[in-house]
Amino acid sequence: MKSVELAKAYDPKEFEDRIYKAWKAEGAFKPTGSGKPFVVVIPPPNVTGVLHMGHGLNNSLQDILVRFHRMGGRPTLWVPGTDHAGIATQHVVEKRLREQGIRRHELGREKFVEETWKVKKEHHEVITRQLERIGASCDWSRERFTLDEGLSKAVREVFVTLYERGLIYKGKYLVNWCSSCGTALADDEVEHDDEPGAMYRIRYPFADGSGSIEIATTRPETLLGDAAVACHPDDERYSSLVGRSLSLPLTGRDIPLIADAYVDREFGTGLVKITPAHDPNDFEVGNRHDLPRINILNPNGTLNDEVPEKYRGLSALDARKLVVEDLKALGLFVSEEAITHSVGHCYRCHTVVEPYLSEQWFVKMKPLAEKALKAWRDGDLRFFPQRWENTYEHWMTTIRDWCISRQLWWGHRIPAWHCAHCGKTVVAREEPLSCPYCASTELTQDEDVLDTWFSSWIWPFSVMGWPESTADLRNYYPTSALVTGYDIIFFWVARMVMAGLEFTGQVPFRDVYITTLVRDKQGRKMSKSLGNGIDPLEIVDEYGADALKFTLAFLTSQGQDVLVDKDSFKLGSKFANKVWNASRYILMNLDGRTRVADPRLNDADRWIYRRLAASSAAVADALAAYRFNDAAAAVYEYFWNDFCDWYLEATKLSTRSPDAAEKDRAVSVLLDVLEWSLALIHPFLPFVSEEIYGTLPDAAGRLISHAYPASSDERGADPGLDSGFAALKELVSLVRALRSEFGIAPERKLKVAVRPDAGPDAEFLGRNADLVALLCNAESVSFVNDKPAGALALAGRGFDCYVFAREAVDTAQLAARFRKEADKERQFAQKVAAKLANPGFTDSAPAEVVGKERDKLQAAQARAGRLENYLKDLE
Repeated sequence: MKSVELAKAYDPKEFEDRIYKAWKAEGAFKPTGSGKPFVVVIPPPNVTGVLHMGHGLNNSLQDILVRFHRMGGRPTLWVPGTDHAGIATQHVVEKRLREQGIRRHELGREKFVEETWKVKKEHHEVITRQLERIGASCDWSRERFTLDEGLSKAVREVFVTLYERGLIYKGKYLVNWCSSCGTALADDEVEHDDEPGAMYRIRYPFADGSGSIEIATTRPETLLGDAAVACHPDDERYSSLVGRSLSLPLTGRDIPLIADAYVDREFGTGLVKITPAHDPNDFEVGNRHDLPRINILNPNGTLNDEVPEKYRGLSALDARKLVVEDLKALGLFVSEEAITHSVGHCYRCHTVVEPYLSEQWFVKMKPLAEKALKAWRDGDLRFFPQRWENTYEHWMTTIRDWCISRQLWWGHRIPAWHCAHCGKTVVAREEPLSCPYCASTELTQDEDVLDTWFSSWIWPFSVMGWPESTADLRNYYPTSALVTGYDIIFFWVARMVMAGLEFTGQVPFRDVYITTLVRDKQGRKMSKSLGNGIDPLEIVDEYGADALKFTLAFLTSQGQDVLVDKDSFKLGSKFANKVWNASRYILMNLDGRTRVADPRLNDADRWIYRRLAASSAAVADALAAYRFNDAAAAVYEYFWNDFCDWYLEATKLSTRSPDAAEKDRAVSVLLDVLEWSLALIHPFLPFVSEEIYGTLPDAAGRLISHAYPASSDERGADPGLDSGFAALKELVSLVRALRSEFGIAPERKLKVAVRPDAGPDAEFLGRNADLVALLCNAESVSFVNDKPAGALALAGRGFDCYVFAREAVDTAQLAARFRKEADKERQFAQKVAAKLANPGFTDSAPAEVVGKERDKLQAAQARAGRLENYLKDLE
């Protein structure tokens, strides 16, 4: 064989892009193999968005799972795609048009949608390139878009089917309304912030002039839409007043005082103003008491003709000021108290969201939720971490009907047509040519589009070709796992379960892994306003995609947020660099060697194969339970410690041998171990492992499609290898620690003697005396029955070790130093012991802090004892 020269410095920029293009061109991301498929559908990012660190985490974890199962031999499919993101994308396009001095209504619907498709194409190329740069091994030949032709057909099929089943209806209800965007919003599109506000106390006179009652509100302008004042039925303070009329200030209207159990009699005065058109709870009260719904707002957020003329056309805030002034003038204003309260804002433009009465389309959710709840209770659905099941159950049992219509132009237009002649609505899969009720051709399609989530909730089966019976639908649905964020458990995860059961009769996935938030080192959520966000592509530029993936996996512990800064990614970079340098060392020493088939194995070889199999098993167990940090730690521990620190050093006994046959044997084993070690780490460091694998002599194909290491290996089947090599490592570590304590230079050779207890470990150490000598840099290692005179004694588990170190040190000077250090350790131990003896500390401090103090005490006592033993030997 000839030596292989890897570049001296690890530089991911030199190969990551090249390797990804090769994988893609060769079809490496397509499902192959036999057996039960492993399938994941990507949570589709907004097509006009850019990847943030949350996407970096989510897609890194998905890629690890996909690569692991692909190497396990299962047909593995990761379906990519993007979401048309109705309101977000329309907002981007409208903003761009405004910069050109154009309003969308001036452009017209058709031209606006054409312009939006252009923006979609432009942004789509950006986000797909970003996914490629972080190494996402998606099958791009199956990429989908929530507004593509196939998904549009699926969306229409779902809408019409639900309508036919009586599960979709149209009616006037309260919705979240953004007056700036001019559309209804889903609950998840409303962001709540704590803001300063005021609690206003106002008097409402009785209509007969006999007195007044007092109410409190944070929105006094809404009194113009009041339909009643309510008390609790059991509130004795007001029971005699129920049924009386109140004069509604500023309006000239009278409203009743009613009783309803919704009212909290302990809050405020125990009386609540009821505004059915502008509060969801009041809406329900209004329904129970048949109260009028008086909508006082225009779609643009100004007050409409339902209010007295002086308030018409004012914004809510301006109307609030004027209403308060007028109440003061009438002597009906009691007080104003500063408060902090939660206010909902549109997630796109941050306009305050108003509860607004309008005609919208809804899905009846309770019948769907009951099936989804049963599937979870039957064990068909599992959450990781399990605690998120409580959230799922809570939302499913308290579910409300879903407002699915949006007053936008970008999205799936509702497949409903209104007949101008007979006034009926026609819902159909294809555009009707005439009204089936009256034969009129005067049909107009509903102007609204569907909520973006309406296409997203059918994502797992629509991307497979549903409603057609496609090969992909038969082979790859239901999918295996979903990796997503906790904030959309209800808005997306739960709805996908409902849709999957309703339209396919199966849950769309078995496992749901909920990722945590990526926060900064101070535990703060990353945001533009704080300026603490980290662009994953910047990390890729600086450290490489492998560093991004490995670091995030290593730091991802179930249920705990990931705290990072840019320097955190040095962890993954250093590991990738370690893999590069270790491989470079092996490959540069191949010159003149001959690869041997079925080489003989020594104890170190058998031990590393055992460690490799054990690490593979640990990775499999961890990923089966979505413990990504444990899987990454197992890979790290194996390669850095077992392979590099011990096995690679152990092979020098053979690779430096004068016997050419022994060199060939050792190098042949080493290359095989390196190949399988690269396979082990590939899901976590795909680029660097693939690049190195391609340089191995006799490497076949690509590492991405290589088998994953087996979790058991007959070459390392002997369990005695664990204890034998553990004894060897402890012996070597004791001698190395003594060198450090005594200040003996690493190159200075020492004489070492060992007195092992009888048993397998003694035999193992005896067989590997030369290896012990190599790793200790010992002149010789002998085996004795008694302590040799003049030697320093070290106690290990199952053996005593004796080191002849006197000739290598100034014993008087060393004894003086040891006495001083032993005294220092004893004083420190006394100080810590006193602290631990104080109940004021142990009872009040966190258990973790107390535990650390106990560890300090134990370490100080152990070192003091060790130094005292050294002194006895020196004397």
